[in-house]
Amino acid sequence: MRHVRLGASLYVPATRPDLIEIGSGHKFPLRSVILCTEDSVLERDLEFALDNLAYALPRLEPTPMLRFVRVRSPEVLRVLLAQEGIGNIDGFVLPKVTAHNLYAYAALLGPEHAHALMPTLETREVFDPQHLRELRELLLEDGLRERILSLRIGGNDLLNLLGLRRVRGRTVYETPLAPVITQLLTAFKPYGFNLSAPVYDFTQDPQTLARETALDLEHGLLGKTAIHPDQVGVIEAAYRVDPGDLEMARRILEDGAAAVFRVGDAMCEPATHRRWAETILARAEVYGILEGQPVC
Repeated sequence: MRHVRLGASLYVPATRPDLIEIGSGHKFPLRSVILCTEDSVLERDLEFALDNLAYALPRLEPTPMLRFVRVRSPEVLRVLLAQEGIGNIDGFVLPKVTAHNLYAYAALLGPEHAHALMPTLETREVFDPQHLRELRELLLEDGLRERILSLRIGGNDLLNLLGLRRVRGRTVYETPLAPVITQLLTAFKPYGFNLSAPVYDFTQDPQTLARETALDLEHGLLGKTAIHPDQVGVIEAAYRVDPGDLEMARRILEDGAAAVFRVGDAMCEPATHRRWAETILARAEVYGILEGQPVC
């Protein structure tokens, strides 16, 4: 469950002058960072962003933080793969992925490249169940499935297609994207893909962000885009595990557990609750429990 380590992935424009400091983990306490060459960079600034990355990549220091580059296009991915220091990057976020352009990205990644991929679902094809099935079949192919760390939901791009944007104080589940998120979950989650949650646009509304992150978890989304360092702690605090859930998860996964049993007033059935229990333990190991105590 490597995707559990993603936490709040901070998006950072690749035009910033402090990429080395951020990417080496010195500026912000992050579990993952995404250096962006796409929507956060104007077309006229793309060459500078790529030059900035070319300078920064070989100078990044070792860190437990996961580091990704959000490419702009297959051509940008081709340029980056030839850069010195690209081995210091754990993977790439692929924007606006569809069944029609996926191979253009995948064809560039040979066995000499060990990078993980996070395709972003954010085009009009997301609203088409048939297209999602076609994309899923491509993602499941040998050689590609092993690279997919998570699928990212591009909430703002999807809202833009509807002529909408986020409203302060409302979670994404109070927008027309709620059924779309459900459709993405049912299309991909049963096949073993993790999906991460879209950004909340407002950096000074931690209450709504915390409420939305709790709803992300209830909907099976783990990992969330952050656009400001202040959002990171709010998101990752929501990933801490309730002690009662941790007890249930441990008992569900015990060798010799009964086929069905009760913890408090909750029914526990290992045959149907195993995946939930595994996720709870993985979250507890990374984020701890609500009292803030380390997991024994």
